Amino acid sequence: MSAEDLEQYEADLELQLYKEYKDVCPMFTHVVETERRFYLANDVQQDVRDVGGRACIILELRDAWVWDMYRSSRFVPSVKIVTFKDVNVEELPKTDIIGPAPTA
Repeated sequence: MSAEDLEQYEADLELQLYKEYKDVCPMFTHVVETERRFYLANDVQQDVRDVGGRACIILELRDAWVWDMYRSSRFVPSVKIVTFKDVNVEELPKTDIIGPAPTA
């Protein structure tokens, strides 16, 4: 497999993943972004602890979807994230969850 073939394969995987994300996003209430991964989840619990003068962030996600094109199954029942890096947790607007309001 040439480098060009590999790049095309990865581009195709990324496009498939993006399409899957667009399809599953309405099923979730939260977006979680870490330095390493991007998640969708329906329950996010956050705990911040002082570890040697540094903030350690512990996130527990339930009913989650993981943005990772190399996973065979992106739906997972639970995820535990422990990091000293920045984390972004957002609640999705209800309109994004259930779709736009019907027009009369």
